[in-house]
Formats: sequence, C-alpha cells, structure tokens
Amino acid sequence: MELYLQVRLACADGMSQRAAAKRFNVSRDTVRKMLSFSSPPGYRRQSVPQRPKLDGFVAIIDGWLEGDRCVPRKQRHTAKRVFDRLRAEHGFTGGYTIIKDYIREREQRSREMFVPLAHPAGDAQADFGEALVEIGGVQQKAYFFALDLPHSDACYVRAYPAAVAEAWVDGHVHAFAFFGAVPRSIVYDNDRCLVAKILPDGTRKRATLFSAFLSHYVIRDRYARPGKGNEKGNVEGLVGYCRRNFMVPIPKFPTWEAFNLWLEEQCRKRQQDKVRGQSETIGERLQRDLAAMQPLPATPFEACDQTSGRVSSQSLVRYRTNDYSVPVAWGHQEVWIRAYVDEVVVGCRSEVIARHPRCYAREEVIFDPLHYLPLIEQKINAFDQAAPLQGWDLPEAFTTLQRLMEGRMHKHGRREYVQVLRLLETFTLADLQAAVEQAIDLGAIGFDAVKHLALCRVERVPPRLDLDVYPFLPRTTVEKTFARAYLSLLSDQQEAA
Repeated sequence: MELYLQVRLACADGMSQRAAAKRFNVSRDTVRKMLSFSSPPGYRRQSVPQRPKLDGFVAIIDGWLEGDRCVPRKQRHTAKRVFDRLRAEHGFTGGYTIIKDYIREREQRSREMFVPLAHPAGDAQADFGEALVEIGGVQQKAYFFALDLPHSDACYVRAYPAAVAEAWVDGHVHAFAFFGAVPRSIVYDNDRCLVAKILPDGTRKRATLFSAFLSHYVIRDRYARPGKGNEKGNVEGLVGYCRRNFMVPIPKFPTWEAFNLWLEEQCRKRQQDKVRGQSETIGERLQRDLAAMQPLPATPFEACDQTSGRVSSQSLVRYRTNDYSVPVAWGHQEVWIRAYVDEVVVGCRSEVIARHPRCYAREEVIFDPLHYLPLIEQKINAFDQAAPLQGWDLPEAFTTLQRLMEGRMHKHGRREYVQVLRLLETFTLADLQAAVEQAIDLGAIGFDAVKHLALCRVERVPPRLDLDVYPFLPRTTVEKTFARAYLSLLSDQQEAA
C-alpha cells in the first residue's frame, strides 16, 4: 500500500509512467494499474468457472449427499470418498480438486441462516449441562440445571448428582425462590424427563411429574425442535458460560449444598455485569423481567417422584433398581415411597417409617442398622453375619463394651449389647457414647447401667433454690420424720389394741 501511495504521488507531481516504472522498479503495466485503482484491487474472477468434466456427475453427487442426512454424521461421504466412488462406479476422469471445491461450495450454500430474535420480559429458557466437580473429596460428574431469562440475561444455576426428573423440577423450584417470581413461559428441549412422547402432529405428551409441576405454577411450556439448539440459544450459551467460568478449575466442596450456595452467589455477582450491546446491568434489566413474571404460589411444589411398594421378608423396599431398609415391624406391608433428589422417604399410611440418602448407583442395598436391631435381638446367633451391621462405624467405646459384656455374660452379654445399641432409637449417639464410656469407667457393665447413665445425662434436674437471694422469706427447719412420732395421734384404746 505504501508503494501505491509513492507511485501515485510521483505521477501526480508530473513524473511519467516510464520514469515511475524505472524509479520504483516495477513494470509500466503495474504503474498503469496503480493509477487506475486507489488501492490494490486483488484477484477478481471475471467469469463463472466451467467444470465440463463434473457437470454430468452433479446429480449423482447431490443424491449421495442428500442421502447422508439420514445417517450418522461420522459415516457421511467425504470429498475423497465421493471421488473414489465416481471413478470406480461411474468412470469419472476428472481431478479430485473439482470434487472438493464443488462439495465445499454446496455446503456453504446449504448452511442454515437464522433470524435475530427479541425476547419479551417474563419468559425463560431451561436446560442441563455437565461438568466435573469434587464433592467430599470424590471427583465425579455433576449435572447442573440452568435457567436463563433472555430479556435481562439473568440466570440461576444449581448442581445435582444426576439429571433425573426430580432434579429438573427441584431446579425450577429453587430458581423461582431465587428470583421471587415465576416466568410466564419457558422453552425446553425434548428431554425424556420432560417429554414422554412426541406425537405425530408434533404435540408433546408430558411426563407425569413435569405436567403436575407446570399445573402448580401455571406455566406455558414451549419446546425447541429436536436437534435445533439454536431455538433456545440463550440458555445453550449460558451452559457454556457456566462451564467456562464457574467450573474452571474443577470446583471442590465438602457437600452438594455448599456447592449450590456458592453457585447462587456467582449468579448474584453476575447481575452486576453489563452484556455487550447493553447500557444497563443485568440486575437493572432484571427488574423489567420480574415485573412481567407471575407471583409465587402460596406453597412450593413438592419435587419428588411418588410410587408405592411392598416390604420384603428382609425388610427392604425397592425403588428403581435399589433396595432401602425399613424397620422390621413393617414387614410384608404396603408402603408409599417419595423420592427427592437427595433423599428417599418411605411411609405407611400417614406415618413416615424410614428415610435414606438417595443412591444413584444401580442394584445397591442401603441399610439402616437400627431397623434390624429388634430382629437381631431375637435371633442373636445372626449377630456376627448380619449384613446391616457390616461396616457400621461406631466409636471405640462400643467395641470395648461388647468385648466386656461377652466376656462376662457370654451369649446373654451379646443380647444385652444389642439392647444397648437399641438405645440409639431414643438417645443421640453422643449421649449414648458418653454413657457407655462412663459405665466402663465405673465397671458397671450392663444394659441397665448404661440406660440409667444415659437418662441421667438427658434429664435436667432443677437447681437447688438459694434462699439468700430472697431475704424476705421466713426461715424454717424441716426435721426428719419418724414413724413412732405418729403414735401420739392415737387414743389410749387404739394404742393398747
């Protein structure tokens, strides 16, 4: 460009084209072009390229490429494969380059174009993303729910160990509580947790739990076409943003709850940012979203899967593929099951009989040892091999007590030790541990002694009244009573009798 300027200035000052060519060491044709164009014109194709050797095969190539739309992306024709097939099957004599150029131009012409969208206030988009996290020292995959308000770009993110239907609904419930309002409509993809089936006319048959959730909050649901993530592009972008900004480096937290509290704080901090092309912060534009949204209902939706089952002969209830224990007193009875994202609750009629942390592995058995202690007390010979007691991590004092009881009372001592363990049905582990340690120190090795010491710890005896604080009260002396003193109340005849 600098040479262009020098040549044009020299010629403008009266230098001839021949002299300019000699001075700047370029040809006269180049000088002529420099005077014709103020900047280098670059290469310009004058006519559409002709491909006579390809024209007869265009229909064949188009047919193959159209057929590729119905097969997996990784099994579609490449330019090299098209070239090889044309030569082998149709006698093509042209070169590889014209095949490659034609396929590239065809793909450019067929790429989809999109219309910029304006998002009204009060609408939302929702999706799930994945990222690695470390919870409680264990690295695992987290599935994070993301709700985006496209009008303001405000967001809410919450992480779960699995992207199940209960997590979808629980994420919405927490998001609505976070914003203090409910969107008028939400755009989703066709996740199986939400959509049970897409009918031939394009309508969706919703999953039962999701349908109940929509009815509770009176939300209009809309769905993107399968494979068309651009139709909810805002939340797709939010998922990527969260993965790059919230999940790098790999988050490390002791519990899921601590992780989610941190994510909520990041969502609040983001409201102070300004998005490109906007003069207001996300938080300022969020106010218009909140004004257009619906108020929260009186009670939040209970995000749980409800089903029923029967207690087995081993006092287990199956939910999905896992078995959860219940107290043996409820054996062989019909029960109801409520599965939350973090807990499985089992009940019979109006009573809750068991609670367990939810297990997302497959074909696992989740025991609560307390559920089996009454049965083990009856069948004491099963104590050593009882599966519910295996891996039960109790303080060292309990092991010492068991050894002393069995050493002194043998089989009966083992049964009394189970009775001590059953005190956990009434007392906390800390109180019972203290009672066991005190019993060992006193040499009172027995169930009755441990129970008495535990009761003494939890019963609150009122303190002795200090009369010095109340000087106006009269002082009295209460003497010890003897039964003989009551004889003075009897008559002589009664005394003689």
